[in-house]
Amino acid sequence: MRVKRGFKARRRRNRVLKLAKGFRGRRKNCYRRANQAVERKLDFATRDRRVRKRNMRALWVVRINAAARLVGLSYSKLVHGLLQAGVAIDRKIMAELAVNDPKGFEAIAALAKGA
Repeated sequence: MRVKRGFKARRRRNRVLKLAKGFRGRRKNCYRRANQAVERKLDFATRDRRVRKRNMRALWVVRINAAARLVGLSYSKLVHGLLQAGVAIDRKIMAELAVNDPKGFEAIAALAKGA
């Protein structure tokens, strides 16, 4: 007599098929194909969370560098000057200041120049 496994297996398959929602072709409704696609999707999601952090930091550095050059400093001299002055401000906040509060950024740059 054939055994269909029952509730637990169905729940597991439905969880995978739910994650495959929006995929094209058999990847969305055929469990085996969907399982492969979902595994791959989750791997990429894990990798890309790290890549997003990397990209954001690069964007912040570009913005800080552009603003620093407007006040007569390079990015590396600005960061070194802030380190010497003992100013603990991260790149995300500095980039935010560079875009939204140029006067505040100039004040920070003045601290870096003075050190």
